Amino acid sequence: MELNEWLGNRLEETKASSLYRKLRTMNTAPCSERVIEGKRQLVFSSNDYLGLANEQCLVYAAETILHEFGVGSSGSRLTTGHTKWHLKLEERIANFKQTEASLLFSNGYLANMGVLSSLPERGDVILSDQLNHASIIDGCRLSKADTVVYDHINMHHLEQRLQETQSYERRFIVTDGVFSMDGTIAPLDQIMSLAKRYQAFVIVDDAHATGVLGESGRGTSEFFDVQPDVMIGTLSKAVGTEGGFVAGSNVLIDFLLNHARTFIFQTSIPPAICAASYAAFELIEQGQEKRQQLLAKIMDIKTGLEEMGFVVKGDHTPIIPVIIGENDVALAFAKKLTEKGIYAPAIRPPTVPPGESRIRLTVTADHTDPNIQALLQAFQVIGKELGIIQ
Repeated sequence: MELNEWLGNRLEETKASSLYRKLRTMNTAPCSERVIEGKRQLVFSSNDYLGLANEQCLVYAAETILHEFGVGSSGSRLTTGHTKWHLKLEERIANFKQTEASLLFSNGYLANMGVLSSLPERGDVILSDQLNHASIIDGCRLSKADTVVYDHINMHHLEQRLQETQSYERRFIVTDGVFSMDGTIAPLDQIMSLAKRYQAFVIVDDAHATGVLGESGRGTSEFFDVQPDVMIGTLSKAVGTEGGFVAGSNVLIDFLLNHARTFIFQTSIPPAICAASYAAFELIEQGQEKRQQLLAKIMDIKTGLEEMGFVVKGDHTPIIPVIIGENDVALAFAKKLTEKGIYAPAIRPPTVPPGESRIRLTVTADHTDPNIQALLQAFQVIGKELGIIQ
């Protein structure tokens, strides 16, 4: 059998399971309403939580540096890709996260993989939450350490795992701050307490919490008033740009600069993106009112859906998973939403467990009250049509 025939057969199996995916083309800049393949849609699937991706002061910051430094960085940070803007942004992130230093990666996926493949050694163990992001899972696979999974945000089970792994040289607990598909918040205060009791190091991927949780938007560390050993984040969610980072001690950052392969061998993000990101952090620290408005919108949507009878997961975060069940029903729901002018794709396995296909709604600061009412009305009509609610 030739390659294309073999792959074609596998694709047919994917289609038969209602797991086939295809790209959707966005024809306008990021905002609450976008033209998607020629049709204007209300977007409830964006990670641009604070609406900064099209903020004009960020665009201006990037444009100004674009003329000075050009469109690309030309190399890795250790060759020709390090500029004053990379340094300025790293200092800004460290100040924001209240750590000694930080290090930029080309994206958050590479940051997670770089940390987990370089810090733990053979003879160590990584204790990983059951619902951690794929980048954490892949980082654990690359690590020389063993990996032990504990039940999602189950502190009793985590403590059992810590007790069972005392024979290892070192223990690393790794968790998302906010879980990307369930919208739950890791109980970081309890995790830190267990880590202290059982002599473990804590690594937190705060991709979906940075800019959103905490009075100043510093994430789960501020939300719980704790300081993990390693804080990982992304610039591609609430910050509105692109890239990833690790924040921590000077020694940690120096170690990663010398040992993290996904830093050493990556082309650095362009200086213009660094400048835009710097401007974004300025806005985030001043954005308490915007965060409060965002949290109110989250509550309006969750309360409205729950009152209709939908199964809604998650804590008080911009990620609102509405459980539909089977793959084909979730696809039908998403298609009907699109027909009503609302873009919120179905999320299916392997991203989520079998039988838990869902519409993963995300809320941004740009959504208006009429946008939210249109969403709730559409869910009520479609939910009844498909027999999901009464």
